[in-house]
Amino acid sequence: MTDMLLIALFAFLGAAAAGLLGALVLWMLRHRSLAVSLTVVAAVAVTAMLAGTLTVAWAMFLSAHDLSVVTTVVAMAAVVSLATAVLLGRWVAARSRDLTLAARSFGDGGTFDAPAEQATAELATLTRELAATSAKLENSRERERALERSRRELVAWISHDLRTPLTGLRAMSEALEDGMAADSGRYLRQMRKEVERMNDMVGDLFELSRIHAGSLTLTPTRVSAHDLVGDALAGAHPLAREHGVRLVGDLVEEVPVEVDSKEMSRVMGNLLINAIRRTPADGTVAVAARRSPDGVVLSVTDGCGGIPDEDLDRVFDTGWRGNHARTPPGGAGLGLAIVRGIVEAHAGRAGVHNVSGGCCFEVTLPAVAG
Repeated sequence: MTDMLLIALFAFLGAAAAGLLGALVLWMLRHRSLAVSLTVVAAVAVTAMLAGTLTVAWAMFLSAHDLSVVTTVVAMAAVVSLATAVLLGRWVAARSRDLTLAARSFGDGGTFDAPAEQATAELATLTRELAATSAKLENSRERERALERSRRELVAWISHDLRTPLTGLRAMSEALEDGMAADSGRYLRQMRKEVERMNDMVGDLFELSRIHAGSLTLTPTRVSAHDLVGDALAGAHPLAREHGVRLVGDLVEEVPVEVDSKEMSRVMGNLLINAIRRTPADGTVAVAARRSPDGVVLSVTDGCGGIPDEDLDRVFDTGWRGNHARTPPGGAGLGLAIVRGIVEAHAGRAGVHNVSGGCCFEVTLPAVAG
């Protein structure tokens, strides 16, 4: 028993000395390639085994022949182990270089193309994460490009829509100044109408800027969806009569919501104005409110004829106004963008889908507990 303990002690001392030396080498080479580290680890293992074996052999006073045999066997094992470590290290390093090149192209603004060669489980996991991140970034870039297109369209349309009334105002003011206006009262009424139109456009721009800046302040109160829809219908009735459109609000449930009444009235007003202007005369605009598993749904259904499928995802983008036939007079394409901003500020969501003869805009708000 004592001999075995001595043998174990000698083997441990030899292996420990080799291990400490290997740890020091690994620390010194910690910033080098993985292939170097793997080679050092293999060398440490083999050296530890060799040191322990030789220490025990010397302690046992083996003959020179036996000692040379043991040393040769251990040396051959060391050669094979080191060769295996070098090959493994070179393979892992090559896979790492492939992944680095793929990630570099991904970082330069391109898409991530995963290396064709199979890698270790860890590198494969990293590859999948990079591919998923690349897909998310590509979606973000596409969204950013769409928003940039919307901004350019908005600037162009706002410039056009402001230039038209300004040109008319200048012409009418010059006619009044020169005394060329036969009916000055009509000119003044028209000027006031154009000023109010521009004031509405500037108000929409200011509201949208507050939404985008995150400075929209809400004062939520508990109100009934029935009252909210009723007020919106009352405000939209004059415009509906002017366009010969019938408003229907029969499917409105008495469900409570906790919202900023002023802002949500603007949401419903924008949706109703949008629906009335795009519904032909003798058409119907229906408003409904109901409870659903997702919350409280307020909907406005019009008779516009539907929205092309390729445009459904752009309806709430800033500056979107659809094709020329669907563009309401004087519209700057801000109403629906404001709707989405206000609804999302209430932790809700806005959506649209086509129905028979038109489309249905839905606003989903969180349900009120109790």
